[in-house]
Amino acid sequence: MKQRAWITGIIFVCFLFFSLSAQAADPKEFRIGAILAMTGAGSWYGEVMSQGILTAMDEINGKGGIDGIKFKTLIEDHQSGSGAAAISGFNKLVHVDKVPFSFTSYTAPTLSIIPVANEKQVLLLNGGAVGPKLVKASPYLFNNRMLAVMHGVGLTQRAKERGFTKMAALFWNDDAGLGTHKYVEPRWKAMGGTIVAAEAHPVGTTDYKPYLSKIMAANPDFLALWQWGKDWGIAVKQAREMGFDKPIMGIEFTPDAAKLAGATADGYEAVTDYFDSKGDDPWTKRFVASYKAKYNKEPEFYAANYYEGIYILAELIKKAKTKGGDYWNGKALRESLVEIRSFPSVYGGNVEFNPEDGTCRKKTALFTVKGGERLFQKYVEIK
Repeated sequence: MKQRAWITGIIFVCFLFFSLSAQAADPKEFRIGAILAMTGAGSWYGEVMSQGILTAMDEINGKGGIDGIKFKTLIEDHQSGSGAAAISGFNKLVHVDKVPFSFTSYTAPTLSIIPVANEKQVLLLNGGAVGPKLVKASPYLFNNRMLAVMHGVGLTQRAKERGFTKMAALFWNDDAGLGTHKYVEPRWKAMGGTIVAAEAHPVGTTDYKPYLSKIMAANPDFLALWQWGKDWGIAVKQAREMGFDKPIMGIEFTPDAAKLAGATADGYEAVTDYFDSKGDDPWTKRFVASYKAKYNKEPEFYAANYYEGIYILAELIKKAKTKGGDYWNGKALRESLVEIRSFPSVYGGNVEFNPEDGTCRKKTALFTVKGGERLFQKYVEIK
């Protein structure tokens, strides 16, 4: 009897130890990071991305968080593309703030922080950067935005549909722009097309006339833009002012760039993410209402991607927590993402992740611009 009581006591102590260990795994708060463009030429992106994050965070925290544990977001500034600033900010998030998860943005800053993310097993979620090098960049990087190479292929499908054969391309001379062009070029040629001019320029160029002169001399059927931010609006405006009257097509639309281009943007076509702020999806409606109440403006897809990202993270936490033990770490969160793969999207429908390369599939569409507004034409199935 004494031996049985002793064994029972040992079992009880072990049970108590493991119970306390499981309880100890709960953090006081879910502290997450974000590396965004809060200053510099791309500060508009940092503003709307952070607003998307904070809108979702406030919604979840307002309902008590996850099992009573609330989110706290710590934002670091990569100064609109500085790899050094991104590394400095990310090191703080990882080594000082001890975050196991971080949002990221822009291609160069994202690539710069990957070595630290790999070493420390920090899960990264990108909803803004589009560079081709983000494909298979790291087992800890996932993109909940369709990447530029996919949008570029969608654009060539549209060009082929319109009967074009001669492409001229104007693109950023960086990983995103140059990488997109190199990816699209052989696919366009395989479709029977030719590239009569290819002009790379520094990010943030304000004078496109030297590049556009060469493009116009090559007499293309259309001009493809592998540009983002304000650059596409400036390029379109200068092309039209120089007398270029052929179709211009791109893979980006932002209200600030459309405002810069003014009436010259009419007819510009873009293949890009399709978040419809006036859509009928119930979650879309709730998000738009919440965002407008908080910021007095309608959200666009950048805000939507980062808002959606918080809810994806919430599902990862719930999944990891069901397995018990220390669930608040990047490895456990990544394993949950690989298991779930498909998540509800604030676009409507689902966002489907490919764990093999970190890419996703979600709603993409063809738009045309008129009067400064982006008008939906049709959904695009990228082949």
